[in-house]
Amino acid sequence: MGVIIKKMEQALNREKPPRLTALRGLQMEEQGDPFKILIGTILSARTRDENTTRVVNKLFARFKTPQDLASADIDEIKKIIHSIGFYNIKAERIKQVSQMLISKFGGRVPSDIDSLLKLPGVGRKTANCVLVYAFDKPAIPVDVHVHRISNRLGLVSTKTPEQTEQDLSKLVDRKLWTKVNDTFVMYGQNICLPVRPNCKACDLKKMCRYYSSSSSTTLASSS
Repeated sequence: MGVIIKKMEQALNREKPPRLTALRGLQMEEQGDPFKILIGTILSARTRDENTTRVVNKLFARFKTPQDLASADIDEIKKIIHSIGFYNIKAERIKQVSQMLISKFGGRVPSDIDSLLKLPGVGRKTANCVLVYAFDKPAIPVDVHVHRISNRLGLVSTKTPEQTEQDLSKLVDRKLWTKVNDTFVMYGQNICLPVRPNCKACDLKKMCRYYSSSSSTTLASSS
């Protein structure tokens, strides 16, 4: 996996210096504030990074702590985040999460997977993102990019992100876990796109199951 990550980084830098993912940018801007990483991750679901960054900045300019969000008027939260997909549900979610942080965890974001999963609507991807980006703990957050690229390369053959996480955790050296999400997400946003991936820019073609099958199909159709 170390070689794969290195080749991805080289391809990204060769094409164009990639912009930071929303979570990496938030981590740097907020010095890894666990609460802001948690809320930012919830808001980022099914939302473009640039929109996530813009909305998160607006939200935290108004509400800075779990106490602020826990007591906030829900309609004001919705108004601030309305440009994000599923904003009604997410507004309720981040308010509920803030309330539980106060009532169950002393106003602090827990740093273990089991406690994070007890928060309303927090699944494994969100919990693992918090572990990686807020606490620098080894975890493999699997989103659509990590799931897609892992299957395209042939690293795994899985149907769900949960299965991908399980298989990658067995395959990848634990010391590299914190790098997987950020690198794969940038690669998925810039090179290994969901539709029409830029295979010409990729240095992983020799090992890529998707590229091999696509090439075979092209040859078969042209013969």
